[in-house]
Amino acid sequence: MELQAVVFILAHFLTIATFTRCAQIPSIKRSATIFTKEPTVRIQCLSGSMLITIKDAPANLNGQFSGMVYPKGLAKNSTCLTEYRDQEAPLRYKLPLKSCNTMPIETDDGGIEFFNTIVLQPHLKLVTDLGRGYHVRCRYKSREAAMKPSKSRDDNRPLALTSAEGTDRRDYGRSMDKDHAVQEEDVKPMPACHMKIFTGEKLAENVKIGDPLTLVINIDKQDTYGLHVTDCLVRDGLGWGEQRLINDEGCPLDSEILGPFEYTEEQTKATVTFPAHKFPYTNSVYYQCNVKLCALDDPDCHKIPTCSGRNSKRSKRQADDEGLPATIEVFSGLYVNENAEVLNDDADSVFKEKTPDDAICVSQRSFAVAIAIAGLCLMLAVVLAVMCIVARRSGKTISNSGSSIYSGPYTNTAFSHSS
Repeated sequence: MELQAVVFILAHFLTIATFTRCAQIPSIKRSATIFTKEPTVRIQCLSGSMLITIKDAPANLNGQFSGMVYPKGLAKNSTCLTEYRDQEAPLRYKLPLKSCNTMPIETDDGGIEFFNTIVLQPHLKLVTDLGRGYHVRCRYKSREAAMKPSKSRDDNRPLALTSAEGTDRRDYGRSMDKDHAVQEEDVKPMPACHMKIFTGEKLAENVKIGDPLTLVINIDKQDTYGLHVTDCLVRDGLGWGEQRLINDEGCPLDSEILGPFEYTEEQTKATVTFPAHKFPYTNSVYYQCNVKLCALDDPDCHKIPTCSGRNSKRSKRQADDEGLPATIEVFSGLYVNENAEVLNDDADSVFKEKTPDDAICVSQRSFAVAIAIAGLCLMLAVVLAVMCIVARRSGKTISNSGSSIYSGPYTNTAFSHSS
């Protein structure tokens, strides 16, 4: 009976350990059902957005599509997610260029490319393995072409204008002259303006919180214009959060987040180094600044904002009175991950739930090793206990068979009689 009790306790312990371990293992993913016909995705690059057309989307029993289309990572954001209920094919989804995780990157030929990943999910509430992801890209000849509204309602293609083209920019050049009597052939084209974010010597696309970043704003090299950077802010790209970084005088509002810009001697480039930061609910971060151009032959163009109050304000008023050639809006973005989210592919995954402060959280691999060692120790303990019990019972049997009762002469001294 004692042996049976020990075996029952061992089996009960191993059963509990098995269920505890299995509670942390995700269920095996069922094999995905292949679409009868893979959807065809077409992209039309508009000014300020991408128009994505999806043909042959998976249909329900009625031959219609019911589901969602959203940028990767933004399934909970209603402003970027579009629901389709019994929609006839094809599906149309408009993706903005300056939000919803769409990121820009400048190409080597001076153009700009916007990219994102959208998810087609054939269910209105659940994320299933039937979803499909598509990487979409739009390339434009210039930043102005990507954002400038189209003049024709029927023409949705982006305008292929360079920074030197367009009569509106030539008007900006004429505004520098007080008498407005500059001849058309004397006006020089406005320089193109760029914003780039670097991590080391590479363009920053995906970084961690705290990584050193360098924000660079520059205009094309020429001998007419310089720049001043003002009104910088950081946005989440969802319309939920925004934080001002540089005021309208070019002074930082919080130096711990973003310090003052440093300008080159020719006043055509401004840089600032800062640690990467993000909003708590999204990884996408967008930066935007206003670049005010100034005439290099004006002494005020070479002055760096002192941020002391009166001097900078007085220079600003004088500049407003004289007029500026142009104010150009520049922007850029990147993905910033929390340190805990950036893990190697072979790193242990950690199972964690809401526990008391003194609770200990271990990885699945460590837990499995601990269970194996504990099971081995328990089995050894049971074997030793069984051996002890068997040895004890064997000792009792040998003792009984080898014992004898003394049957020798017995003298009761109390009743002895001597003669």
